[in-house]
Amino acid sequence: MSEQQQKGKQEVGTVTGLYNEHGEWATNLGEKTIHAKRMPGRFRTLKYITESFWLIFFFGAYLRWDGKQALLLDVNNRQFHIFGLTILPQDIWMVSLLLLLLAMTLFAVTSVASRVFCGFFCFQTSWVDLFTWIEEKIEGNANARHKLDSAPLTADKFRKKAIKHIIWFAISVFTGISFTIWFEDAFVYWHNLLRFDLSMMEWATLVAFTLGTYFLAGFLREQTCLWLCPYARIQGVMADSQTIFPTYDDGRGEPRGRLRRGTPAADDAKLGDCIDCFQCVQVCPTGVDIRDGQQLGCITCGLCLDACDSVMDKIGRPRGLIRYASLDEMNGKPVKKLHQHPRTLVYVFIILLAFAGIVYGLSHLGSMTLRVEPERQPLFVRMSDGSIQNKYNFKVLNKTDKDIHVRILAEGGVAGQIVVDAERQQLVHHGKASGFSVFVKAPGMNVKQEVTPLRFIVVNTEDEKMKAEYQTVFNAPKN
Repeated sequence: MSEQQQKGKQEVGTVTGLYNEHGEWATNLGEKTIHAKRMPGRFRTLKYITESFWLIFFFGAYLRWDGKQALLLDVNNRQFHIFGLTILPQDIWMVSLLLLLLAMTLFAVTSVASRVFCGFFCFQTSWVDLFTWIEEKIEGNANARHKLDSAPLTADKFRKKAIKHIIWFAISVFTGISFTIWFEDAFVYWHNLLRFDLSMMEWATLVAFTLGTYFLAGFLREQTCLWLCPYARIQGVMADSQTIFPTYDDGRGEPRGRLRRGTPAADDAKLGDCIDCFQCVQVCPTGVDIRDGQQLGCITCGLCLDACDSVMDKIGRPRGLIRYASLDEMNGKPVKKLHQHPRTLVYVFIILLAFAGIVYGLSHLGSMTLRVEPERQPLFVRMSDGSIQNKYNFKVLNKTDKDIHVRILAEGGVAGQIVVDAERQQLVHHGKASGFSVFVKAPGMNVKQEVTPLRFIVVNTEDEKMKAEYQTVFNAPKN
């Protein structure tokens, strides 16, 4: 490396607080705040789009459906309400499948393209990007922020810092509120909050998320990713030589050298495409110099690609000096296609199974379920008039948010069967399994078998389409 290049790297190290932790790695240990430069580009645009999905977190819980909160994770009552559907503990297996699907999707994406989640979807990354955007609007660009940090305290500096931290704290409070109202009706929560009438758990959640957001996104920033987030470590074992990362093309870029006016063409021809402008370092939110190779701090956000491509456009050289590429590609080895990755195929297979299970569960969820248990002691009773009577214990689960009345129907192979008290409506409470007993009797002469199939149907008296069925048997003595 030339003297000029070493000097350039030392200058950038002074600005960004880079520290050579493992020889070949340049990791910021938090000595100084990283003020990343913002540059337009396709990955910056993509980052804005993906981060905008977090608006659902802020406003999704305010959606209303049929007069109630559309999305509500009612932990106190052990119910999840999703647009009219109510998922009770009996259906919690679907939530488990959803978590499995999300985990396998994360693993599959990581095995193909490394830490894409960190760079584009992670809440920490998104909040840091939002906080630094606000910081830029108030304090100026990266250079201006560096100067302001090192400048003595003045009225102007105090004003800018105060405005910034007030906005940061307001966003942090709103983050804590937004998290909490996913577990409680939003309007009720705001009513109680404005009256300072929250429960201890609600206050603790609000304070924890407010302070967590304020300090993690405002102060720790990339240090959270480096030292607190386990995924930064886990992703290392999920990547291989076929995984693509933002990669510096060393063969094309070296030797580096700055462009100078009046330099002979022959001298320029001896240099690589990298002009040592350090734009790739200045835009990196974690202060990584991608030219030193893949390292722990890289969150694969692709912002260094935007910076390098813009420089290549200006100096008339082809894009791609820094690009998404695998280790095998950079070493000239054959690049496998996606379907040639056995591990990724396993992830995809598990994802499809989990998705199929969720679809099946939702399509068979229903608003009401029925379980019937025939009385075992005794199996049947012979009445004084010669008829045979069976007793059944009903469990009707009402998954709606309203109490309903149901009537019971019985269908089967016993001619002349009668459901005792069938005309009497049964009250089924919302979100609970209501139990009651039903007696079925049939004339003894009509009972031809010891065990006869019997099907019960419970129907909502106000909505005939809402019903549930259960197949059981009618017991009788041997002929």
